[in-house]
Amino acid sequence: MTLQESLSQHIKQAFLTLYNTPLPSVEFQATRKDFEGDLTVVTFSMLRTVKMNPAQLGEDLGAYLSENDEKIVGYNVVKGFLNLVISDAYFLDVFQTINANPSFGFVTPSSDQAMMVEYSSPNTNKPLHLGHVRNNLLGYSVAEILKASGRKVYKTQIINDRGIHICKSMVAWQRYGSNETPESTGLKGDKLVGNYYVKFDQVYKQEINDLEAKGLSTANAKAQAPILVEAQEMLLKWEAGDKAVVSLWKQMNAWVYAGFEVTYNALGVNFDSYYYESQTYLLGKSFINEGLQSGVFIKKEDGSVWCDLTPDGLDEKIVLRSDGTAVYMTQDIGTAIQRLKDFPDVAGMVYTVGNEQDYHFKVLFLILKKLGFDWAKDLTHLSYGMVDLPSGKMKSREGTVVDADDLIVEMASTAKEISQDLGKLEGYSDSEKEKTYGTIGLGALKYFILKVDPKKRILFDPKASVDFQGNTGPFIQYTYARIQAILRKSTIDPAGDIPVGYALHSKEKALIKQLQLFPEVIQQAAANYSPALVANYAYDLVKEFNSFYQNVSILGADTPSEIRFRVQLSKAVATTIKNAFSLLGIQVPERM
Repeated sequence: MTLQESLSQHIKQAFLTLYNTPLPSVEFQATRKDFEGDLTVVTFSMLRTVKMNPAQLGEDLGAYLSENDEKIVGYNVVKGFLNLVISDAYFLDVFQTINANPSFGFVTPSSDQAMMVEYSSPNTNKPLHLGHVRNNLLGYSVAEILKASGRKVYKTQIINDRGIHICKSMVAWQRYGSNETPESTGLKGDKLVGNYYVKFDQVYKQEINDLEAKGLSTANAKAQAPILVEAQEMLLKWEAGDKAVVSLWKQMNAWVYAGFEVTYNALGVNFDSYYYESQTYLLGKSFINEGLQSGVFIKKEDGSVWCDLTPDGLDEKIVLRSDGTAVYMTQDIGTAIQRLKDFPDVAGMVYTVGNEQDYHFKVLFLILKKLGFDWAKDLTHLSYGMVDLPSGKMKSREGTVVDADDLIVEMASTAKEISQDLGKLEGYSDSEKEKTYGTIGLGALKYFILKVDPKKRILFDPKASVDFQGNTGPFIQYTYARIQAILRKSTIDPAGDIPVGYALHSKEKALIKQLQLFPEVIQQAAANYSPALVANYAYDLVKEFNSFYQNVSILGADTPSEIRFRVQLSKAVATTIKNAFSLLGIQVPERM
């Protein structure tokens, strides 16, 4: 039982005893730093239950709690706020629990009621870029947080391995590739294929200009450009199972998959299952036919199939083109249904997809409900904002994206430059330095992205993210390493119970209060699908520790008991930093 839950029970009993009336709920908040106290009860909201002066109500409750709850050793009332002083003994008991459990805050996952988290889900026509990095980091972290909150989790992705965009890269490679391969060029497969996606766009624009010069309108030129017509014909051949087209498609996709795995390993993300649109879009088409029979869908004169969502405040949505080919909605319908068949214990799915697809997922979830799938109510779109650069928005077709692999290398290089300027890694061997640069650089990237609420856009600044001061990954990593140095220097065994009657310093109490919040933060982050809550908790914990470190002597304390306790407290902080960062997919170096 938490402190708030225990106090709520006593305050509700106080209402029955003092006023002979039940109290529906109790509101707490942290005590302001300029007042004495550890937890504050808000009495204003209670005035709906009893009509009296809020200050007198606070006095009545404070006196009752002081007499009937051994945890309360003092109180003061400021207007409508009752500030409670909690005993050292209570906080020492809390710390004993934290200290005895290296996984404090983590709940063992249940065997049922699983969650499936989808993230990454790239197209096989280009390498992963900075936008994919935010997607992968968010999805992976949310999955880890859900797992820590007590849910069984499956990590998955849907690979967009079919469609006109894939055919564009294939056509360009056929025209201009001269049988290039990753092996012959020394390029990662995803980069090689991505180069031909850019090449397609360059040729397409030139063909449009040529047709416009011959008198065609811009719209007609775009529709009749030979390279686009060729790509459209290739898509129809693929859907018809043309052997040559399918063979080329398999070859180029295999190059891309190998390249993706290298990037995923570098980012430190993984998956439990993979789905491919090439295998699921036909499943979706079969459910479109069922929906036609049940009246969920309507077929128009040109043969296209639509879902009329205007009664639900949305628009009409096409689910099959007039030529019978599937659209993204069709594929997503089929994939969702197949996942529930493959993983019957899944009780909810989270789609990690950018906010430009907000409308798409509203429509998807609504169509699935109309098709009679009750589990559609448990589908969630984890909508996130785009990542901007100082130079502007990225464009894949024009090749103006920040490549994920290049970014990871750049982050390590930036960490190296800043660390050398600050002299942070003096005494390391060259191999130790390079490994640590990678840990710092990747940690800086992940933290910079994950500390921001998912719904907000990010302006990404690599250099600012590697700052060793402020709300950054390296600042928190450095504090962890500082604690490890303290633990290595300590000559007193930190094991053993806390001395009876130990008097807590205010900075020690503040640290324990911050540590105590970790389980609640995990649950809130899971409920809101927000790694930012964990990231900023870690920063607040580190700020609290640094205040403790600057104001209280640890290894130079007056008594062995004080040294042992402060070493134990420091160790618990380090463990919590490491655990919090593990939920963000960030490693912590033992030395910096």
